[in-house]
Amino acid sequence: MNTIRVSEKAAGIDSLQLELVGAPRPEAVNGQCVIEVASAGVNPSDVKATLGLMPHAIWPRTPGRDYAGTVVDGPKGMIGLQVWGSGGELGIRRDGTHGKYLSVAAQAVREKPATLSLLEAGAVGVPFITAYEGLRRAGMPKAGSTVLVCGGNGKVGQATIQIATALGARVFAVERTAERYRGHASGPVRMIDASNESIARVVRDETDGHGADIVYNTVGSPYFEQANQAMAIGAAQIFISTIERPVPFDIFTFYRGQHTYVGVDTLALDSSACASILDQLAPMFASGALKPFPVLPEYTYALADAAEAYRAVLQGATERVVLKP
Repeated sequence: MNTIRVSEKAAGIDSLQLELVGAPRPEAVNGQCVIEVASAGVNPSDVKATLGLMPHAIWPRTPGRDYAGTVVDGPKGMIGLQVWGSGGELGIRRDGTHGKYLSVAAQAVREKPATLSLLEAGAVGVPFITAYEGLRRAGMPKAGSTVLVCGGNGKVGQATIQIATALGARVFAVERTAERYRGHASGPVRMIDASNESIARVVRDETDGHGADIVYNTVGSPYFEQANQAMAIGAAQIFISTIERPVPFDIFTFYRGQHTYVGVDTLALDSSACASILDQLAPMFASGALKPFPVLPEYTYALADAAEAYRAVLQGATERVVLKP
């Protein structure tokens, strides 16, 4: 029993059928690598796909987008490498990472940084790739620039803060209530309590009226208006999610502010595109500027307990949830 199979979408998490089945180890063909998976992060998109919320998902399939493991078949020079990766097609349009073995094109496979364990490397994927891609398309933070992260203690929020502070940016982060920042950072993080503070006023007052050069809005509609008011002239706001689809939009303020809106959907980034992003992140992990998420024993699950792992993610686990085949 070495891979999870989902035959059809579930009506809800309690009706989710994650069947654990046996399958022979695949053989590497046509320039592929076969990877023995050591760890695989469980992302909200993995769970949503099994619930039928990804309209382009193909059935049946093995879920999962992120992985780390060891190459056991493929090009001679790659066998034995400890690798990491992710892909928007994995677990959605083809079999993914929540199993013992994974076949991936060799050109999309990257050796993991030595500073990360295999368990940690399998939990990097989607959050850091999403954070980097959004920041890249927004122009990347620079030393002395100001970044506002809405949803700062979420996994994409933490990854964004890590990258921004590593690049020398000043960071403000928003949560619904008073919270300390829970992740790693290379500089101070000013946490804003949205229940008790005006986001825009805090950012404006503490930047001498300048505002935020980049807003990474991981939540969407609840912070849309305040985030707009916090944006500096020429700023960009990044979106990866939302609760309400329609929002009031002031076109005049938008063009007078010379603002840019950036939408990021990492499901559109295949394994090769994600590998290119990991190429940029790897030196930062190797140097210690970026740190992997802690992978705690109580959030690490065997394949046989995958339904519990998925349920933990759906219920908003504060730590990174990882399958360990």
